[in-house]
Amino acid sequence: MIQIVEGLPDNVVGIVAKGRVTNEECDKILKPLMEDSLKRHDKVRLYYEIGCRFPGAAWEELRLGMDTIPQWERVAVVTDVGWVRHTVNALRFLIASEVRVFTSFQALEGRAWITSH
Repeated sequence: MIQIVEGLPDNVVGIVAKGRVTNEECDKILKPLMEDSLKRHDKVRLYYEIGCRFPGAAWEELRLGMDTIPQWERVAVVTDVGWVRHTVNALRFLIASEVRVFTSFQALEGRAWITSH
């Protein structure tokens, strides 16, 4: 399930993935959020909190989003899942933007970083 993080600046797309996320949820929630934000901004920031060990479709959808939308300015990934943290850290050099990984205890720090100038 995807939940939208409310209260973030207009240029930040914030989502929380809990449990298994489907392609349908990505198409109905994540893609429209990104597209709407890109109508107003040249670059968009992503706050992506993963609250499960196997996020399912959301991980694949996020990867595809980064391939097709190079306008990511910053990406904050919040997770306590070791393999996700290691994968993001290992692959972040492939993304032409700033990427940081935070633990769930650092979630407020991640939100502060993603919204800072």
